[in-house]
Amino acid sequence: MRNTSTILTALASVLLAGCTEAGYYNQAAQGHFALMAAARPVAEWLGDPATPEPLRERLLSAKEIRRFAADALGLPDNDSYTAYADLKRPAAVWNVFATPELSLELKTWCYPVFGCAGYRGYFDRAAADSMAAELSNAGYDVNVSPVPAYSTLGWFSDPLLNTFIFASDAELARLIFHELSHQVVYARDDTVFNESFATAVEREGVRRWLAAHGDDRQRAAWAAFSQRREEFLGLLLAHRNRLADVFRSGASDEEKRAAKAAVFDDLQREYRRLRQERWNGFAGYDRFFERRLTSAHLAAVGAYNDLVPAFEALLAESGGDLPSFYDRVRQLGAMDKPTRTAALRRLAPKLARAR
Repeated sequence: MRNTSTILTALASVLLAGCTEAGYYNQAAQGHFALMAAARPVAEWLGDPATPEPLRERLLSAKEIRRFAADALGLPDNDSYTAYADLKRPAAVWNVFATPELSLELKTWCYPVFGCAGYRGYFDRAAADSMAAELSNAGYDVNVSPVPAYSTLGWFSDPLLNTFIFASDAELARLIFHELSHQVVYARDDTVFNESFATAVEREGVRRWLAAHGDDRQRAAWAAFSQRREEFLGLLLAHRNRLADVFRSGASDEEKRAAKAAVFDDLQREYRRLRQERWNGFAGYDRFFERRLTSAHLAAVGAYNDLVPAFEALLAESGGDLPSFYDRVRQLGAMDKPTRTAALRRLAPKLARAR
């Protein structure tokens, strides 16, 4: 599974939190500012005869997608994604997710101004692995996930990166639309709201992008991808719900551990069956299942998807008008979290059960 974006909340915190957790904040600041220093305007890359032709083609596509995001989707029209940086590594950051051993409740980290988030981002894979090992030793289930991009919520002009620029047009559009959505609305202490909103916008945005700029081949490829994605997510969320039932039961901890192991065994078995019987051997999700899966993997999936049906219902209620939709989402974002979540669940009562 490709984990698409996150907000690096610690970035602003380093400017505000003094010496608290200085090591973590230092890596966040240094990593981000090194990223920004590596970025050059897309116009410079396009005007440079040394720019490789494959990169030139992708930058031209990104330029068109960026214009579409502002003109057709009403997303912020600013300097984000108008520069490009080659980080010479496979991910922008690595996010650490953690849950208690017998829970699907993501551990949160809190920062000044931005509030709390259910993950912690690192610019260095070794540092992320070190934090994951520390949490694992403390009894947590952990998931270290590479992230191709993150949003600074408009505080900085987020650049295009080598970590995602060579994706297909639809995938590139999906990521840019998702990240720009975080600049539209951001609710403190509510990862599921923020990420589900951005996921809903990315899906609608790609649908409109392909309708306007795609050809039959691209639309067919995206439809096949979307169908597999929905079946993949459905598989994960169904097993997450089974796991939630185990954790809520009155069984002993040992019985819960045994049941938890059985759920993950069934998940692996069901994936192999899905891959063979429905996808004709498509192996695009194999890397996800090659890891030792934990509760933290399933909890992280929920963060990006649990409220998507509610946002899609809200968009439909808004007549498909994105500016009206954004206004209504801003109103939700201004509510306290329990009121906001209840309002969203009324829009889509068949939502997957919360953790």
